[in-house]
Amino acid sequence: MALYTPGRKRWTMTERSRASIARSAREFRVGPSALEWTGTELVIRIDERSAPIPLAVRGTIRLSAPRWFDWQLPLDPSGQHRWGPLAPAARISVDFGSPGIRWQGYGYLDSNEGDEPIESRYDEWDWSRATLNDGSSAVVYDLRTRDGCEHLIARRFQTDGQVTEFDPGPRHALARTGWRIGRSIRSEGAGPAPRITRTLEDTPFYVRSLAESTVDGRQVVSVHETLNGPRLRSALVRLMLPWRMPRLR
Repeated sequence: MALYTPGRKRWTMTERSRASIARSAREFRVGPSALEWTGTELVIRIDERSAPIPLAVRGTIRLSAPRWFDWQLPLDPSGQHRWGPLAPAARISVDFGSPGIRWQGYGYLDSNEGDEPIESRYDEWDWSRATLNDGSSAVVYDLRTRDGCEHLIARRFQTDGQVTEFDPGPRHALARTGWRIGRSIRSEGAGPAPRITRTLEDTPFYVRSLAESTVDGRQVVSVHETLNGPRLRSALVRLMLPWRMPRLR
């Protein structure tokens, strides 16, 4: 769970053992937190402590969508990693008592699964998602695998359930992060030069940002993520992970 507001930031990603997990047809519980499907919406209840500073992260997220998708695509020809949007064009309601945050807006929910660690396959991974004027979502994966191959996936998910391919334009370099990670985004050449408007998460191997780019002839604000595989494979970074990802039973 990552919460970003002006002057506030809470992050929690606690790893828990099998003893902390319970599952039924409608609920998935991990420790004190849980996801529940009510039949019309997904309700996510968070009750965690942030890291490395142990502050409370407690609240409820409700996500609904005009169309839920049963759709999946391999991220490269190996088929070892797969991506499937569940609610790519959704509405979200957020209500957190700690920290005090309450808002509503556009939401997005997807699923990633793999049969091997992500860093075993990829050297660079740039992902972006933008909500377009008609409420649809445009998602781009721009991937470079360890064998030197490149894989590009660009899909637009309409609120009526249609999924279409689109040309996201050429790759544009973005400003490097504080940890000197290179990042890039696809954007149509006719629009303004893409740029980072805010860096939300800056770590030695992963960065999450807000970026301006051009999709379908219009300037949009995308949620953008970059993963650096060589950094994640390094022994030093792995020693640092428990500071942000504690393990509990």
